[in-house]
Amino acid sequence: MTDTTLAARGVALDLLRDVLRKSVPFDDAFDAHPDLAGLEPRDRGFVRMLVATVLRRLGQIDELIQTCLAKPGLPKAAIHDMLRLGTAQLVFLNTPPHAAVDTAVELAALRNAAPYKGLINAVLRRVGREGAALAAQQDAGRLNTPDWMWLSWRTAYGTAKARGIVEAHLHEAPLDLTVKSDPSVWAGRLDATVLPTGTLRRMSGGSVTEMPGFDAGGWWVQDLAASLPATLFGDLRGKRVFDLCAAPGGKTAQLAAQGARVVALDRSAKRLERVTENLARLNLEAEIITTDAAAWEPGELADAVLLDAPCSATGAVRRHPDILRVKTPEDIGKLAKAQGRLLAHAVGLVKPGGTLIYCTCSIQPEEGEAQITRLLARDSRVKRWPITADELGGLSEIITERGEVRSLPGMLAEHGGIDGFFVSRLRRVYE
Repeated sequence: MTDTTLAARGVALDLLRDVLRKSVPFDDAFDAHPDLAGLEPRDRGFVRMLVATVLRRLGQIDELIQTCLAKPGLPKAAIHDMLRLGTAQLVFLNTPPHAAVDTAVELAALRNAAPYKGLINAVLRRVGREGAALAAQQDAGRLNTPDWMWLSWRTAYGTAKARGIVEAHLHEAPLDLTVKSDPSVWAGRLDATVLPTGTLRRMSGGSVTEMPGFDAGGWWVQDLAASLPATLFGDLRGKRVFDLCAAPGGKTAQLAAQGARVVALDRSAKRLERVTENLARLNLEAEIITTDAAAWEPGELADAVLLDAPCSATGAVRRHPDILRVKTPEDIGKLAKAQGRLLAHAVGLVKPGGTLIYCTCSIQPEEGEAQITRLLARDSRVKRWPITADELGGLSEIITERGEVRSLPGMLAEHGGIDGFFVSRLRRVYE
């Protein structure tokens, strides 16, 4: 085996520790690891895929390891993580058994865990022999989902839809792109399918930056669900629009591409740097302001306000499986309070007759439907403006009886699925 092979596994081990023991978001841990720059692109891609697979299949992997241990009980954390990486390769990534086992054993030696080499070898060899058959008998979706999430989704949506959510999480999401214009032309160039809303969809994989049109700014990466809110304002040409909590900037780009005069706000100057970079690549313009949107007072009210509020992101597990491992029930309560403050303030930023759209990439009702119910009960300045399926390419499955968007992983299977999202459109009434 090569030094780079072991180096890649070592990075993966570090990243798994950061996510599972320090609750660091996977993307943040990945970007910050000092050894990644020294790996070839292929090895970096392998690291990302390996760690994401462990995070996505953690419940299954741990049950397989427990089954294949000679004695009950799990080894100490670092050894457990080595076994997790090896099991993911053997059962879910089709890595040749000798490569997965040998690299795990060598990694133990490099990480001062030589006394555990025999244990790692024995467990992984048994996983290699029996793992696939054992995995086929597991309740994969349920095993990989924390109890509190499963119970919250079953309570909110019923057992059948909750089952659809957790089974959708077993698979990596496709790559969705928003184009500035001519979706059918770009679909041909990018080997993509045009979805009913105009989003392009292609299988994930490969380097995004090397795809046709990236450098020219013809498109940007954005999930189908995330692309919907900015399309629901109507004609925005020449209108003043506030994009609150704007980073990473996909919706800012959409609004600017529609001809709006966009003011994009976010508390994080670092995250806004990415918004600025993306707008420059796309040859689009927006005014960028670093501030707390819950306290910001503009000199002039907006014709339209988009509040994509910070949330638990439980609707985006297909793309970010670390959410299953780092989010807690306590996070939901804290986020819901922050969302309520942002939403209450956002109402006062819209001109009478203007439009406010509230959205989150969460499938927790506390972060979606409940926020709008509370707002309408206490603030007579806004009324719900129902969204119709005709506005979304006929995607009636994701429209609720109240005229809000509630998409769930597992929906739109005929189109390749969708992330979980909530969208409500409100109109500021004349007082």
